[in-house]
Amino acid sequence: MDGTLVDSARNVVSAWQWAATELDLPYPLLAPYVHGIPAGQVLAEVAPMVPAEERSRVVAELLARQTEDTSGVVAMPGAWAALDALPTKRWAVVTSADDALARARLRAAGLPPPRHLITAELTEIGKPAPDPFLLAARRLGFPPERCLVVEDSPAGVAAGKAAGCPVLGVLSSGERLPGTVHAVTDLRGARFEADRLGVHARVAG
Repeated sequence: MDGTLVDSARNVVSAWQWAATELDLPYPLLAPYVHGIPAGQVLAEVAPMVPAEERSRVVAELLARQTEDTSGVVAMPGAWAALDALPTKRWAVVTSADDALARARLRAAGLPPPRHLITAELTEIGKPAPDPFLLAARRLGFPPERCLVVEDSPAGVAAGKAAGCPVLGVLSSGERLPGTVHAVTDLRGARFEADRLGVHARVAG
C-alpha cells in the first residue's frame, strides 16, 4: 500500500519521529525499519530493552496518530490506472498497517477499498516473513507462484520472495531492491491487463 498505491512518506516519518522521542531513542536507529514492517515487530527488534507494556502503548498511539493524520496523503502516480485495469477479485492489498490505518489512507488517497485487505492483525508475524502474502494468495484462490507481488521496501520484497511469488519492485523510496524480477520508478512504468487467461503485467522497456 504505502509507497506503491499511496504516498504517505511524510506521515510515516513524522509518526516514527514522535515514537523515537517518546521512547528516548535516536530516530536514525529506527529509520531503516519504518517502511514495510509492522510497528510492534520494529520495536521488539530495535528496542527490546523497552518494557513490552510501554512498546505496546507506543505502537497503539503510533497507529492512531497516523490514522488521524492523513493530510497530504495522495495516490501514487499510476495507482489509479493499475487498479482500474484489474478485476476486483484478482488483487489484494497486503500492508503492515492495521485495518483502521489502511482504510484511512486508501480513503484519503481516493482509492477503492480492496475486496481482500491483508493487515497486520491477520497474521502472527508480518513482513519480511512470507505469512501476509501467503494469506493473500489463499484469499485470492491462487498458488503463490501465480501471484505477482508489487513492493517498494526491502522487507516487502523479502516477504514476497519467501512466499514464492515473483516480485515487481517500485523504487519510490529510493532504496535498492535486489531480488525483484523487474523494477519501475512508479506504477506508470507497468501496464496491467486482464483476460480469461489471467492478469498480465508488462513493464516499459
